Parts: sequence; C-alpha cells; structure tokens
Amino acid sequence: MISSDNSGAKIVKITGIKHGKSKKARQGYAKIGDWVKVAVKKGVPDMKGKVFDAVIIRQKKPYRRISGERIAFEDNAVAILKDDKGNPKGTQIKGSVAREVLERWPQVAKIASIIY
Repeated sequence: MISSDNSGAKIVKITGIKHGKSKKARQGYAKIGDWVKVAVKKGVPDMKGKVFDAVIIRQKKPYRRISGERIAFEDNAVAILKDDKGNPKGTQIKGSVAREVLERWPQVAKIASIIY
C-alpha cells in the first residue's frame, strides 16, 4: 500500500485495524476513512520497520456512496497520523482524497490537494 503523504514513508503494510466494523471470529477489513496500524516497508531509514497509525484515503475496490454512485480509485493509499487526535504527520497529500475522509478526518483532508 502507498503512503500518499510526505511524511517519509513510501510503501506500508497494514498490520491491524482499529475500531473495525467486521464480525467476531472473521478476518478484519478496512475501508475508506478507517483508522489502521501500518508498518513502514520502504522509506526514510529512521522510519523503516516502525509502526504508525494511519487513515485509508483511497481504495481500488468500488464502494457505493449514499447518492448511489460507485467510486473506485486507481490505487490503495494511506495518510500517516502523528497522534490519536487525527493530526497528519505530513504537510501535503499527493493525489486525491475521498469525500468520506473529509467528513471523518477534517485535519487529514485539510492538507489534501484534491477531494473527490
């Protein structure tokens, strides 16, 4: 999965889902706007191997909005958080961010260039 902000991480792997909506005794899943734990696989050497909180801002799998339209992005991407309040670690996000992230994480959407 791609880290779409300029925090220093490039490629991350989801290791856990915080406040997930999945059933007990089933594998958890995360969708747009969910809070996840990620481990940095590629990036700045001092960040590599460390675990951070992040928010999913784009997903490849199509999902349905309340208006009835279906949205799918061309990649899966996260924005890394620096604290539990939802403040992002980076200062800008490359690419678009889903509108659902704006409603749930306004600080993350504030540094986005495009909200789709």
